[in-house]
Amino acid sequence: MQIHPVLQAVTDRIRAKSAATRSDYLAQLDAMAQRPPQMRSMGCANVAHAVAGVPVNDKLRIVEVKGPNVGIVTAYNDVLSAHAPLQRYPDILKDEARKHGATAQVAGGVPAMCDGVTQGMPGMELSLFSRDAIAMGTAVALTHDTFDAALMLGVCDKIVPGLLIGALHFGHLPMVFVPAGPMTSGLSNNDKAKVRELAAQGLVGREKLLEAEMAAYHDAGTCTFYGTANSNQMLLEAMGLHVPGNAFINPEDGARELLTREAMRTVLNITAGKRFAPIGRVVDERCIVNAMVALLATGGSTNHLIHWVAVARAAGIVIDWNDFEQLSSVVPLLARVYPNGAADVNQFQAAGGPGYVIGQLLAAGLMHGDVLTVRPEGLAAYATVPRVEAGQLVWQAATESGDDSVLRPVSAPFSPTGGLKLLTGNLGRSVIKVSAVPLDRHVLRAPAWVFDSQDALQAAFKSGALEEACQTNGHNGVVCVVRWQGPQANGMPELHKLTPPLAVLQGKGYQVALVTDGRMSGASGKVPAAIHVSPEALAGGPLAKIESGDMVLLDAETGIMQAEVDAAVWEARPLATIPAEQLRANGRGLGRELFAGFRRNALSAEEGACTWLSN
Repeated sequence: MQIHPVLQAVTDRIRAKSAATRSDYLAQLDAMAQRPPQMRSMGCANVAHAVAGVPVNDKLRIVEVKGPNVGIVTAYNDVLSAHAPLQRYPDILKDEARKHGATAQVAGGVPAMCDGVTQGMPGMELSLFSRDAIAMGTAVALTHDTFDAALMLGVCDKIVPGLLIGALHFGHLPMVFVPAGPMTSGLSNNDKAKVRELAAQGLVGREKLLEAEMAAYHDAGTCTFYGTANSNQMLLEAMGLHVPGNAFINPEDGARELLTREAMRTVLNITAGKRFAPIGRVVDERCIVNAMVALLATGGSTNHLIHWVAVARAAGIVIDWNDFEQLSSVVPLLARVYPNGAADVNQFQAAGGPGYVIGQLLAAGLMHGDVLTVRPEGLAAYATVPRVEAGQLVWQAATESGDDSVLRPVSAPFSPTGGLKLLTGNLGRSVIKVSAVPLDRHVLRAPAWVFDSQDALQAAFKSGALEEACQTNGHNGVVCVVRWQGPQANGMPELHKLTPPLAVLQGKGYQVALVTDGRMSGASGKVPAAIHVSPEALAGGPLAKIESGDMVLLDAETGIMQAEVDAAVWEARPLATIPAEQLRANGRGLGRELFAGFRRNALSAEEGACTWLSN
């Protein structure tokens, strides 16, 4: 199938603007690859330290037989439901390695925080920065430099991007990512959201709310909505970094252990010299574009407009939001998964999952099929669904949707575009995900109410002042501007707790929207939300100029985000400053003092909020 001309144009543009950085990256990768195996050439004391803790037979394989040694980097902890199953994976992987004359060692663990636990709490201000800490932890683990390949064990929001950034700094090694799958379905996401809205209005108490939340989040595995964690897994499939079809198999499914063992066999096949597929070569410009397309086609998390900019940069590839928007104009929306629909990820998987989506996109010329992947069959292998027959894995082509309310073909999509829009104007640059927003809410004009924190907005809602403003300002609505939420201000937390009150107001017929330099991920749902506003207010961005009462136009059809203020007045208006006590509080308590350097060095959201690149 011929590649779609827009897809090819975006890829060519990315390749051109990345020429210098990608060339430098590949030169460094090749220099590392040309070194002799370090376990074979390092000093005897170094080798002795490296193998002192392993079983005698493994020690023999490493030192005498000189078999492949695979490093395992794990994000296991049992605070994250999605990561709890990873506890037993190292033993499974070591056992499989031994069957093939190889060894495996846990090279190190990386931190993994749960955004669900920290949502709306001060700890959430470390969430985005934890990505770069995970990348550093991955580097520390692999810096032992005693491995012929590596396996990355992780699933959730910042963890997979962090592991991938760290892995790409060791791009000379073959690597495979190993997930754990989603929990089984509990209380539906729609029913959970309804209880949250009732709680926001004070119509149900903590007991009923907790009951609903416990019924939704009830077991090991990822949350079942299509947020950042599950989007991660879709993107890894599209990048060819998984065993095909590994993303959404439940932790206790009979296929799960077989797929985990297959990950070890896959990386050993590359290590054995059968194929040349180091991760730094797998992740090229076409691979990054394939990931972007997969995100758009499934209505995935807007967090990846930050994360994948950083991931690409780790491989010497430069992308920006213009690239996402141009792809969005031609990539159809093929999936309806909450918050873009009623289905959860288990229903998505049952309908055909990533295999169906990738197959459709390849057939339509909307993905690059001629890419290197961890499997010899290339990306075509990812247009399949794994099954277990007679105790063995088999892969079947995912050619039909099992439920056209969840998955549709390219020929009859839910929407002809990916539902992502870049907004620009005198308020800066931001993105809005309109795939779940009703059509009559794509254009909104209302007065601004400027808040310095999410707590201030919630207080205005609870007191009734926010609804009163909608009723009395003559515009039947309000644009809530929440500033000082960018990477440099407080780490750019997700503002999920703003969704229920705004959804309540919208449900009453008011025209409401959110504009913020913070994040919302997939939680914005049906409420129009212009997020990731760049530059952020603390860095002198225009959100520091806007005042309550200014008329704001959000137009997701034409891509406008504008404060309707006379140009001369706007130009002369001074920048507001963050309240001194708020800035001080942002850097104190719960370990936030340790991340002062991260806040100081963070680039803008559109630059990936990277803390490891210089301006």
